[in-house]
Amino acid sequence: MLATRNRLRTPTDFSTTVRSGVRNGRRNVVLYTAALAADEPSRIGFIVSKSVGNAVVRNLVKRRLREVGALSLQTHANGFAIVVRALPAAAGASWEQLRSDYDSALESTVKRLGSRPPKAASPVSTETTQEGTPRA
Repeated sequence: MLATRNRLRTPTDFSTTVRSGVRNGRRNVVLYTAALAADEPSRIGFIVSKSVGNAVVRNLVKRRLREVGALSLQTHANGFAIVVRALPAAAGASWEQLRSDYDSALESTVKRLGSRPPKAASPVSTETTQEGTPRA
């Protein structure tokens, strides 16, 4: 089970990671990885659509991917947002196949992110409201 701090939860987090992240696909999964601040804990989210199978199959695939994601946090504990999209082939994949596809896709995306120039920090607003309190 993933800790709450290691989960992608909002649709904005998912779409930001998918749109701005590095993509790498394998037979069973497609991974999107985006860089976060180095001191932020890595966060992982999962997309398992109905094309994978019925509810029982989707939940099995999701549980397996969650476990693989939890194992990957041992080596990549900070600095990454990861979205894992299960492909229909994942329904018939074994634990070892899912794990090897996930691990190889993650290593590939992390390597590609390492070659990108670091993102500039978002500017912090120093404006204040009429009452003199800092504007968010």
